[in-house]
Amino acid sequence: MNPFEKIFNYQILSRLDESDALALTSQERTWLRTALAHSSSVVAFTPGTLEKLNRILQNKPGINHRDFIVEKAKNAERQVYHPLLRSLRRMIMQDKGMLLTSRIKHGGTKANQPGLPVKLEYSMVKREWYLLWYSTRGRSFMATKLQSIVSVEETLLPPERVEELRARVAAHLEKRKEQAVIEVVRTYNAELSRILYAFSCFDKSVSFEEEENRYLIHVTYLADESEFLLSKIRFLGLRVKIVEGDGLRKRMLESAEKALARYGSSDDIAIRKPAP
Repeated sequence: MNPFEKIFNYQILSRLDESDALALTSQERTWLRTALAHSSSVVAFTPGTLEKLNRILQNKPGINHRDFIVEKAKNAERQVYHPLLRSLRRMIMQDKGMLLTSRIKHGGTKANQPGLPVKLEYSMVKREWYLLWYSTRGRSFMATKLQSIVSVEETLLPPERVEELRARVAAHLEKRKEQAVIEVVRTYNAELSRILYAFSCFDKSVSFEEEENRYLIHVTYLADESEFLLSKIRFLGLRVKIVEGDGLRKRMLESAEKALARYGSSDDIAIRKPAP
């Protein structure tokens, strides 16, 4: 039996991440085999990569979901893979500049905007890809939907110019960073791995206070990710509580008050606001 099949341990996953190693479960291989059968895989991978993956997984069956899943009617599905992803990812990896032409919200286009592509992000809420880039003309950090991009042209930038622009981006992102400390309620210490997995998409560190037998999760996040972080905290319910992070505590208090106002009764105990 593959020893990695049933391992779900934070320490082991951390070590694998540090060594750039990846352990795939049989379920993940089955999912990948199913994904390769989708029509989007032809444009998502280069022919060589697609051929290699199909060869490695040729003896692995896919998921015949049509036998047990009945899908309800819904709106037209947006394409999860975008044709520009590969070229933009290559520009980012090779430190290339770009000239971007994009559609604007109320009609028309902005042509030949010079800048440096920094990162590609997928919004799980809006189901859309975004390009995060630095505009050298406006000297600002931008987020543009890939769906709104008309064309993008690769340009060459001197290495010292790329280093300067990346330093500006890093300084901008540093200003947007916020921190919070989340305590694991002692009763649920045994579920630490599951709790940490819920915060896997955030930069974090864990400390243990031996005298009080409690774990503290120190989370670093961008200001516009606060609602997403709150959704993870709400999902964990009684297992965790925010001990540092005034903004998060205030939003949790507001949502609790609204929930009580809608579903509570006059006999409910009033929520005491935290001390400033």
